[in-house]
Amino acid sequence: MTLVSKTFDLYGKTYVLEAGELAKQATGAALVKQGDSTVLNTVVVSKERKNYDFFPLTVDFQEKMYAAGRIPGGYLKREGRPSEKATLTARMIDRPIRPSFPDGFRNEVQVVATSLVADQKNPVDVICVMGASLAMLIGGVPFEGPLACVRIARNKETGEFIVNPTYEEREGSDLDLELAGTRDFISMVEAGAEEVSEEDMLDAMQFGQEAIGAFCDAQLAFVEEWEQVNGPIVKREYPLDEPVEEVHDRIFAHYDEMAAALRDADKLARQDKVAELKEAIKAEFTEEEQLEWEREIPVNLKKLEKTAMRRMVVETGERVDGRAANEIRPIMVKDNYLPLVHGSGLFQRGQTQVLSVLSLGMLNEAQRLDTIEPVEGKRYMHHYNFPPFCTGETGRIGTPKRREIGHGNLAERALLPVLPDENEFPYAIRVVSEVMESNGSSSMASTCGSCLALMDGGVPIKRPVSGIAMGLIQEEGKTVVLSDIQGLEDFLGDMDFKVTGTERGITALQMDNKATGLTFDILRTALEQAKEGRAYILDKMLEVIPGPREDTRETAPRITTISIAVDKIREVIGKGGETIRGIQDETGASIDIQEDGTIYVGGVGDSVGQAIERIQLIVKEPEVGEVYDGRVVTVQSFGAFVRLFGSKDGLLHISRVAQGRVERVEDVLNVGDEVKVKVIEIDDKGKISLDRLDKPEAPEGSGSGRSEGGERRERRSSRDNGARGFDRPNRERRERGDRPRRPGDSGGRTPRRHHEAE
Repeated sequence: MTLVSKTFDLYGKTYVLEAGELAKQATGAALVKQGDSTVLNTVVVSKERKNYDFFPLTVDFQEKMYAAGRIPGGYLKREGRPSEKATLTARMIDRPIRPSFPDGFRNEVQVVATSLVADQKNPVDVICVMGASLAMLIGGVPFEGPLACVRIARNKETGEFIVNPTYEEREGSDLDLELAGTRDFISMVEAGAEEVSEEDMLDAMQFGQEAIGAFCDAQLAFVEEWEQVNGPIVKREYPLDEPVEEVHDRIFAHYDEMAAALRDADKLARQDKVAELKEAIKAEFTEEEQLEWEREIPVNLKKLEKTAMRRMVVETGERVDGRAANEIRPIMVKDNYLPLVHGSGLFQRGQTQVLSVLSLGMLNEAQRLDTIEPVEGKRYMHHYNFPPFCTGETGRIGTPKRREIGHGNLAERALLPVLPDENEFPYAIRVVSEVMESNGSSSMASTCGSCLALMDGGVPIKRPVSGIAMGLIQEEGKTVVLSDIQGLEDFLGDMDFKVTGTERGITALQMDNKATGLTFDILRTALEQAKEGRAYILDKMLEVIPGPREDTRETAPRITTISIAVDKIREVIGKGGETIRGIQDETGASIDIQEDGTIYVGGVGDSVGQAIERIQLIVKEPEVGEVYDGRVVTVQSFGAFVRLFGSKDGLLHISRVAQGRVERVEDVLNVGDEVKVKVIEIDDKGKISLDRLDKPEAPEGSGSGRSEGGERRERRSSRDNGARGFDRPNRERRERGDRPRRPGDSGGRTPRRHHEAE
């Protein structure tokens, strides 16, 4: 096997495809680069066929921190549980690949994408689909390829579409659209948008479809060069589950019974009827037949249910719960559902019910991200939980599964464009959506419920958001677009198309498509029908809560922003954080100081005001004439130092501690005494001189009648005895007019010069 490398340019970016050097024992392996960002993609297909009635595909994205030159955080310093971004990338690869395999394929397939270099300019996620597709082409894996994925951005200023934008280009975009599929059809869509119109979204998708075709052509060109160097690619033979006509005919003889069992609006009752019918049909086969056709029987039973449901829709226009194609299930909305929490909303549509709960916190409580991307954290977090009881089942409750992470991310993208800027609303925001019961569209219910919780909590969102899940049935040459699909229509239908937005436009979009006949005319119909459905749902929400409340709940922290000079930050923090910790402990407030001098102070009740007052006192500069209630912190022979506020002290001279002469400061003041003082002078070095107000009379025996003009003489007279003894003879000589004697003076005689004797 010889290394083949091909470099090409598309839409202003440079790409490299390589194969033949790394991971040669895999069924197929390919290296793909955009700029310097590099991902190794491998695929392995098991030799034996699995005894499953489903396609056993596993996709993993290995996010290696060395790719960005980083050491993993945490104690172990080793990559552990995949990050949310890694999980979303794995889902992005999985969703277009899964429907590309033929029906009846039962060999286990594992696709692994390993990030080798993340250049901090070009994302590594979308190129993984192209790399996985090329690995399968080289490995001779039977799939409907080649496949590719592109990200489409739109420059806000020029309106120009950008293919696979850099991180910098994405910052100036009002659209973040990812599409995957083949040259002929789109199988996966993910999008976040700043209220983009349906027409603009459709134009972006059409542009993206053309770009996908260009990347598919690049793979085919690489395969031609590969075969010239390494010989023709061997198409591997994998046995498929072939339909058994006898099994099909015997099971489909019960078509009318299945159609009747499906006509029940209650999900659990319908499931019981269908399960009971399936068991009855299965019992018609002997034990030997059940062993012989252990895969074919469950596959055909599922096919019978699918066919009956789909024909019902296209032939009669009636759905299993009796609704018309564009009809929305009954909606129930409640705000302020839980006490004490910062905000809550209950949203129910049919048999899907979601309770969303809001929590507000300081900005330093925002999520920190440890990934290979140049994104350090996020302020808004949406988490989605899907416990087994919501579908009437038992199961393990633990870490969130890929589906839960994906649905939470969708709702997060849906609401992110309408959140206020942190300068306007300086909070970290977390919303948790708990699915209480589910019969389809739970991600859209969590979007609606979370919007209710935000408004209930007083978060000043720009506009309310609603969401709806659309479906598609293509059967017997007919096409029907379904609004507000339930679980069965999602599972057995051809498309799951989720759209969220405001009255102005789309904020998020997600689509998984299994139909190769999906045209842009059908997508246009689905988007317009979704717009009508969103408006209907939004009206129901606004009937209960017409907009965000004027203020946050009393239980939520009050966060106030103040600014101080940068050179004052150290004073607020204090030595080893002593000052700021003291303020937080005494007031109960939380304080977050930024490098630019911005301070966020949060807390409940009066704690915020108390903490701000303490901070302002620390950074405050006193002015002449101001009066303070201070505390004596140090006593010296010449006066007392009084703490005015924070760490700011001033000197109260001994001559100003009382009315009259005071011999010792301790006769009037001691450490810890409270005293009212006035600032009388501040020198060039910032030293503060104070005067005591309401001076007491000097104690008896301290020597009254002391004048301010004699401060210096009195200070000398208060020195120790040795100093007084040294000063007195000099003073006497000055009175006689003699020159004062100084140390070493010989009284007018010439001193002996010892060095002459030497």
